Amino acid sequence: MNGRGLDRDGTITREGALDRVPAAFVPVVDAARAHITRTFGGTRLHSAYLYGSVPRGTATPGVSDLDVQLALHDEPTGADRADADAIEAAVDHEFPQIDGVGILLSSTRTLLSGIELHDGGFFIACLCTPLLGPDLAEQLPRYRPTALLARETNGDLARVLPRWRAKADEAATDADRRALSRLVGRRIVRTGFTLIMPRWDGWTSDLDQSAELFGRYYPERAGQMAVAASTGRAPSPDPAVLGMLIEDLGPWLAAEYTAVHGEKAPRV
Repeated sequence: MNGRGLDRDGTITREGALDRVPAAFVPVVDAARAHITRTFGGTRLHSAYLYGSVPRGTATPGVSDLDVQLALHDEPTGADRADADAIEAAVDHEFPQIDGVGILLSSTRTLLSGIELHDGGFFIACLCTPLLGPDLAEQLPRYRPTALLARETNGDLARVLPRWRAKADEAATDADRRALSRLVGRRIVRTGFTLIMPRWDGWTSDLDQSAELFGRYYPERAGQMAVAASTGRAPSPDPAVLGMLIEDLGPWLAAEYTAVHGEKAPRV
């Protein structure tokens, strides 16, 4: 792998590995694996994956969360969601070194579908670390930092902004605003990075590096993007921070993204 997250052939190297999980989080991963096996094993689960800072080896005890993707044989149901919620609550309650657990549910059909090839497929093949079951990445291509990948991963920011505004209006507590600012900050930084990704010709998921690289191409917005990265790591309850991200940086970024890469294909 080179310093830009690429293999020698120019394709994006898969992030993370189980042997990179920090020692403090090994019991968390073991518990999650056991819960998933007991709950979804048998006919429901095809495979399970970790993603985020834990498999990348950059997780901080007491700050980082545990992110999990489950690939199910069939489309997720309400019962599947309820079971995943129960696992999230149980593991989060048991281990103080994590600040929450998030489990995504998708079917293998969706993840391997043509419309998800450069979104859900890329996510599995490059950003997820296999935890249980056969690896879907074996059925997916190698990916390069192209404009197509940029468009299909983050080219829907304009459609997301109205939902964020509604959630900001509904946020009644500091905890609500922190949770939303973390989500918004991370998504803004990732969108900012993929905007410049084909020009930089590489890949990273590091928030600070992503913001710094974005600032090289858009220095007039570098300060705001640095705030977004900081908020993604240490969420802020300040309404002014959310306002800047949702009402100023976000709309500008959505318009620039559409102008450069176009809009992501809508999902039904």
